Amino acid sequence: MNTRSVRNIAVYLVILSALVLVLVVLLRPTGSQDKPLSYVLSEAKAGNVDRIEVRGDNLTVYLNGQTEPVTSRKESSSSIEEILRDSGVPVGPDGVEISIEGPSQFGNIFGLLLNFLPLIIFGAILIFMMRQAGGANNQAMSFGKSRARQFTGTKPTVTFIDVAGQEEAKQELQEIVEFLKYPEKFAALGARIPHGVLLLGPPGTGKTMIARAVSGEAGVPFFHLSGSEFVEMFVGVGASRVRDLFDNAKRNAPAIVFIDEIDAVGRQRGAGLGGSHDEREQTLNQILVEMDGFDSNQNVIVLASTNRPDVLDPALLRPGRFDRQVTLDLPDVKGRRAVLDVHVKGKPLDSSVSLETIAKQTPGFSGADLANLVNEAAILAARRGKKRISMDEMNEAVDRVIAGPERKSRVITEVEKKIIAYHEAGHTVAGYFSPRADIPYKVTIVARGMAGGFTRSLPSDDRRLQDRSYYEAMMTMALGGHVSEEMVFGEMTTGAHDDIGKVTQIARNMVTQWGMSSRLGPRTFGKRQSMVFLGRDISEERDYSERTAEEIDDEVRRIIDEAHDRCRTLMAAHRDRLDALAQRLIEVETVEGDDLLELLGPAEGRPRPGEIPSQSQPGVSAEPKAPESSDEEEEAPQGRPGLAWGQGGSSSE
Repeated sequence: MNTRSVRNIAVYLVILSALVLVLVVLLRPTGSQDKPLSYVLSEAKAGNVDRIEVRGDNLTVYLNGQTEPVTSRKESSSSIEEILRDSGVPVGPDGVEISIEGPSQFGNIFGLLLNFLPLIIFGAILIFMMRQAGGANNQAMSFGKSRARQFTGTKPTVTFIDVAGQEEAKQELQEIVEFLKYPEKFAALGARIPHGVLLLGPPGTGKTMIARAVSGEAGVPFFHLSGSEFVEMFVGVGASRVRDLFDNAKRNAPAIVFIDEIDAVGRQRGAGLGGSHDEREQTLNQILVEMDGFDSNQNVIVLASTNRPDVLDPALLRPGRFDRQVTLDLPDVKGRRAVLDVHVKGKPLDSSVSLETIAKQTPGFSGADLANLVNEAAILAARRGKKRISMDEMNEAVDRVIAGPERKSRVITEVEKKIIAYHEAGHTVAGYFSPRADIPYKVTIVARGMAGGFTRSLPSDDRRLQDRSYYEAMMTMALGGHVSEEMVFGEMTTGAHDDIGKVTQIARNMVTQWGMSSRLGPRTFGKRQSMVFLGRDISEERDYSERTAEEIDDEVRRIIDEAHDRCRTLMAAHRDRLDALAQRLIEVETVEGDDLLELLGPAEGRPRPGEIPSQSQPGVSAEPKAPESSDEEEEAPQGRPGLAWGQGGSSSE
C-alpha cells in the first residue's frame, strides 16, 4: 500500500469519527432532567436522598435507590458536605452518604471534542476536498522532485537469464556488472568505471529489460524513469528533477540510473525555432553536468535507451558521458528460438509444437513480437477450450501478428472471391518460379486485417545484404497479382495498389539510393530534409538537375517494365499451375507447406515436399531469411521482413 492510499484512509477515518461523534451526541439519552442545587437540598431535608456522588462539578443524586442527574454547581464540589450540614441535613453513616471522586477523564475529553466538533468536521471536509482535487496541487508543491521509480536490487526480478537473443549485448554489459560488484579489481589497474552506456536498437528488442537485468545482476539500487518525465510547463523543473535524481542516486551509490527514451530530452541543442527559452535544453545541460561535469560522481552509472541515436546531442555521445554504445538488433533465427524458449515458460505446450519451426517462420520479429505471438497462441487455445497450446494455435498466431485477425464474416461475392484467388495465386506462382525470390510458404484468400488475402514467403537464410537480382525477383513476385488479374479477367482491380506502391519504392531505391542502375551508375540522388522537432523526413532536397530527374524517372520506369514483362512471361508459361492453385483456393481457401509444393510441382532452386517447415512436419532444417539491408526503413520495402504480398488493402476495403 503506497503513501497516498494510507493518507486517503486516514482522512476517511477522521470523517467517520466525526460523524460517529455527532451521532453519539444526537442519540444520547434525554429522558432525565437536570435539577438545580436547591432541589437537591429540599429533597435532602425531606429525607429522600440516600447518597450523593461528587465528580468534579457534577453531582449524581440517588433518591430512594434511583439515580437522577443534577446540573453542575458553581460552588466547589468539596463544599457540598458543609452546605448540607449548614442546612441541617445529617451527613455520614446516619444520614446522606457523600463520595467524592476525581473528574472523569473520558468526560473531559468528550466535552473537549464536543466543543471542537464543528472545527473537526470542517477541517476533515476541507482535507477531503483537497485530497480529491489534490493531484495538481501535490504536483505543484513537488514539481521539482524526481519521479524516478526505485528498485532496491536486493531481490532481482530480471537477470541475464531472462534476456535471450542478445548475447553480444549481454557480454558488453557484463563488464558493467563486474565494475559494480568488484570495483577494486579495476581500480588496481587504473581503469575507471564507465559513466554511461547507451542502448540502441529498434523498438521491442529488449532495451528496458536488459537494463533491469544489469541491476538484477549487480544487486544495486536501480532508478528508472523516462525522458519525458523531466520537463513540465514550469521553467527550471527539468533541471531540478535531474539534480534530485542524481542526488538520490549518489546517496544510494553504487547505483544505476536508467533513462528510457532519452531522445525526448537529449535532442541536439540549437535545433529549435525562435529565440525563446528552451526548457528541454536546460534539462539536457543539467544531465551533461551531472554525468561528467566539475562535480561528477564515479559510483553512479547512467543507462539510457533510444531508437533514434541520430537526433541526440553530440555532447551526450562523447566519451566521459556515454562511454559505450551497445546495439540491440533484431534477433536471427537462433536468437528467435532462444526468445521463444523464454516466453513459453509456464505455458503448457502440445507435443506437436516446434519452436524451431516458429523461429524460422518469423524473420524480422523482435522480442516483443515473439512475446505477443506466444500470448496470442495462448489466448486462441483458451478460446477453443484446449488445455494445451498446439501447433495450430502457434501458426494462427503468426498470421495474426503479421496480417491481423481473420475476418471470415466479411461478405464477398463469388466474383470477388475468384479475383482474390487468382490475385494471390499470381503472387505465389510468380514467386515460386523465380529462383531468387523467397519461397512461397502459405497462400490464403481469408481476409485478415485490411487485406482480402495474402501470400506469405519464407526467406532462405538470415542474410543482411541483398543484391540486385534478389530485388528484381521480388518485384516480379509483387506484380504477380496485377498480371494475373490482367491475364484472366482482361483488366486490373484496385486490389494491387499496395503491391504497385512497393514495387515503385524498390525500383526508386535501386536507382537513387543503392546504385543498382547501370545507366546512372553508383550515385545517390537527393538529400533528406528532417523536421526540426520530430526528426522525421518531410522532403527531399534535389542535388541534381531536371534532366537527371527525367533520367531517374525513365530508369525507374524501365526497371518496373522489365519486371512486368518477366512476370507476364513467367505467368504465361505456368498458366496451368495458376489455374489449378486458384481453383484450389476457391475450394479450401488456404494452401500451405507441402500441399502447396505438391500442387506447384518441381522448379529450379525450390525444395521438394517435406523440405520446408510446415504444420505437419515441424523442426526441419530450412532457415528463412529476412530481406533486410543495412538501413532501416526504405531498404526493407516489404515492411516487416519475410511478410507476404497481400490483396486488397485499405483503399479497396
